[in-house]
Order: sequence, then structure tokens, then C-alpha cells
Amino acid sequence: MIVLRSNKKRITQNNGNSDVQVLRYNEYPNRLNFYLEEPREEITIEEFENWAIDRLYVLSEIESGLFRNKTLKEMDIMLKPLIEKHLPLGSNTSRSLKGSILDQERKKDHYSHYILKLAFCRSEELRNRFIRAEMTLFKLRFLQDDAKERLAFINSLNFDWEMVSEDEKRSKLDKLSDSLQRNVNFDKVCDLVEKRKVFLEKGKAYVPVSEQISLISEEFSLRLEKSLELTARILPRLDEDDRLLPILNHLSLGFAAPEYSSTITTIGNITASQIDSLVKHFPLCQRNLHLNLRKDKHLKHFGRLQYGLFLKGIGLDVEEALIFWRKSFSNTSDERFNKEYRYNVRHSYGLEGNRRNYKPYSCQQILTGPQPGTGDAHGCPFRHFSIENLNAALESMGIRDSRALKEINDAVVERHYHIACTKVFEFTHPSIGSLQESICHPNQYFDNSYTLEKGINEKI
Repeated sequence: MIVLRSNKKRITQNNGNSDVQVLRYNEYPNRLNFYLEEPREEITIEEFENWAIDRLYVLSEIESGLFRNKTLKEMDIMLKPLIEKHLPLGSNTSRSLKGSILDQERKKDHYSHYILKLAFCRSEELRNRFIRAEMTLFKLRFLQDDAKERLAFINSLNFDWEMVSEDEKRSKLDKLSDSLQRNVNFDKVCDLVEKRKVFLEKGKAYVPVSEQISLISEEFSLRLEKSLELTARILPRLDEDDRLLPILNHLSLGFAAPEYSSTITTIGNITASQIDSLVKHFPLCQRNLHLNLRKDKHLKHFGRLQYGLFLKGIGLDVEEALIFWRKSFSNTSDERFNKEYRYNVRHSYGLEGNRRNYKPYSCQQILTGPQPGTGDAHGCPFRHFSIENLNAALESMGIRDSRALKEINDAVVERHYHIACTKVFEFTHPSIGSLQESICHPNQYFDNSYTLEKGINEKI
């Protein structure tokens, strides 16, 4: 079980007059891992949360790729920069990496997997989602692994696989290739049997080395499934640690992403008069807020907060924000506006109250924040609109093709709201093809759309 501590300490051993840091060489001899052993070292609460979020971000993008029917090769290309940033995992032959760095990477990989098991073991739906994403991550790593390291890892697992002898290969020369073969029960490789990629005889399947990824990933999946079921039974014991449950509850919502920072440097500060012309670059959630503001000449509190911070994020400074909101609330008197709304606008820019500089809401914050009620316009349309209202809104954005609408609706039904939003971007910006990363922030959507139109970046 993972043990948490409040402050991070160095592990040291006494060596005469000085303390020398103990390096954790060889604790993880293999790059690949079936995660059969529980983590037992102390980590900080910050490591607990940050490592889990990094892994969840990678798994979310894997899930997006699976939903889009990407092949393993396509996902390998698409996810490589993301994995290198959030969940790097070097091989034993990586000359540029010291043993201590490899060990730390593998420790993070081990612990983050276990932490997410705690978050995703709570229901069958969450378990299935976690297994599918983790198995895909394992496949990607298996294909990337050095052949010798891969074989050493497989041998370390002590599977009951029989190696096909040279004599047996010669006796079945017309059925087997010259490559390394393993003999297993056919029910372990049903997908290969269905595709006729293995030779069957007396209930046994002869699996060539080129197809071993199917065999080992199935073993990985079965063991992870059992481990998740066991973890679900012991989860109630965590009630004793009130530091863990809020984090696990947050993670199990199913989608989290690192804080988004705009990369646009050429737009500069925008003015209140420019907002209407920029709506074409807004994601559906902000477009809906803007249209409701124009229609009703008012937004309720959470709508003002969500939309106001988004506008702040695209470059609207506080003075222009006051002009924008004052003109937008045209049915409101100056006295009432100054009394009820001016302070809140300045507060969101960190100029009143505790002077906290609030940042625009991410998709995760919008999805998990206060839910919209009657008369509210905030929230995520993909989650909170009926299918009829959603399709009407999509058609108003120019998406009228029945196949496109079905793809978006299918993502909504599966509760992949970020994928639905990403598809909207791709259908409304056909020249881009597929985005390299799913939309996880309204301001990310705006930045991508604006840069695409202005040609600021060649590639998004």
C-alpha cells in the first residue's frame, strides 16, 4: 500500500561523516510492468496527485484514439510527444539516461498505475475503461521495447507457455514458420484464431513471435481485471484517510488534463467591440453563453463567471471587460450595474477582494462545477443539452451532415464530451484533418481556431 507523507524527505544512509543519497538502482529491472506488486514506499501527497493526473492525461488521449478507431501505429505517432512529456519510460539500453533516472521513471509509472486503479475500480464501467486504455498503453510500449528486453520481461513472468521445439517445427514444416513459436491453449488467443493467424491442433494454438503481443496483452488484461476487482473490495479501508478520497473522487470523473496556457502571442489585447467578430472561433459552450447574453441582455452568476474568464483568457483586459459587460447589460441601469456587477468583473481579474488572479475554466472544471438550472446558460452543451437542442446548436455552426452529427452524438452517448467537442472543431475546420490532441479547454479551442485562420502556426 502507498504511504503518504506531508513533506518529501531524502532517503539517506550514514557514510562516516557525511550522508550519501541512496539510489534505487535495479528495483525495476524491466521497462515493461504487469504491476503485480503493490507500491510500498512513501510518496508525498503532491506526487500522489500529480503522477496520477499525468497518467490520466495519457490514458484520456489513448481513449480518444481508440474511439476514433486509430491503429496502434497511428496512436504511437500521435501519442509519442505526449507520453515523452507526461509519462516517459526509458529502456535499459538508453545510454543518455542514468540508472537513477530510469528508476524514477519506472517508479512513477508503477505508482501512477496503482493510484488510478484505486480511482477506477469503483464500477464495472470505470474498470472496463481503465483496462482498455491501460492495455493499449502496454501494447504501445511492448512494440517499442528492445527485443532482448522484451524477451527478458516475458521470461520473468513465468507463463505456462510451451516453447515449440525444433523437432516439432520440422514435423509441421508446412504449418509453422521458422520464427520462434509458443504453444498455448487456443482460448488465450481468440482474436488470433478468429483472424486465422495461428495454427490450431488438439486445442492448442501455435503463436509466432510476431503475434505475441496479442497473447501477452490478453494476459495483462486478465490480471488487471482481477486486480481491479480485488482493489474494489479493499477500497472502503481508505475512508480512514481523508486526504485520499477527494483526489480519487476527482480522478474517477474520468477526464483530467494539465492546466492549459495559451500559446498565442500575436493577437494582443482585444477590445469589447471585437467580441462579436470572434465568436466564430468560440467552442460551443462559450458560443452558447454569448448568444444567450445577446438575446437576454443578461447572464446569471455562473454564466458570467464562465464566459468572463474565457474572454479574459483570449485577451480582453479589465477595462475592456467592463465596457463589454456594461454594453451587454443594456437593460440594466448604470447604478445597478456599478452596484451588482462591476465589483465581480474586477474581482475575476484579481483587482478586488483577495486579489486572486482567476484563470479560465477548463473542460474538467466546467463538467464538475455547478450544474445549470432553469434560466442558466453555463455548463457543457454536450453534457447538459438534449440531443435535439444539441443538434440544433451544431447545425447553427454549419454541421448539417447526418454522418457528422451521428459521430458527435455517439461520443456524447458514450460520455466522451471532450471527443465530441474535438469532432466539432474538426468538422468546422475541415482543412486541419485530425487534431493532434483532444480539446480539453475552451481557450485551447479558440487558440487552435484563431491560429488556423491567421496562419500563425503551420501545424496545430
